[in-house]
Amino acid sequence: MSGSVEQGASETHGTMRVLHFLVRLPTSMEAAWPALATAQGLAAWFTPAGTLEPRLGGTITLDGLGTGRVTAWDVERIAEYTLERAGRLRFHLERDGDEASILRFTHESRGEEESERRWRERFERLIEVLLSRP
Repeated sequence: MSGSVEQGASETHGTMRVLHFLVRLPTSMEAAWPALATAQGLAAWFTPAGTLEPRLGGTITLDGLGTGRVTAWDVERIAEYTLERAGRLRFHLERDGDEASILRFTHESRGEEESERRWRERFERLIEVLLSRP
């Protein structure tokens, strides 16, 4: 099975920009979770993580995005990080049959933002990483 990145959508509310993506992943939630919720997993497709304490309230440091907190944590389902320079990144996994999953991604931030194209490229890389794992 292959994955796909659905069209991203963005909204602006005053100075807040909200970007949403729906990503169909070619692996189960359990297999996808480490790519979203571990320092090694994030580094493989997104950006190196200097620190990631896997718990609600834990510290997270992502290269180029600064330090912040884990603001939501539901093992194998939801990882949300709120960072000083990047705003809020929310990864929400759902089952899609027995061998696939869906990632609902939200990025809320103020000021200059990452483009939809840049996030699309990252999610395509995430799919490639998941497909390359045994």
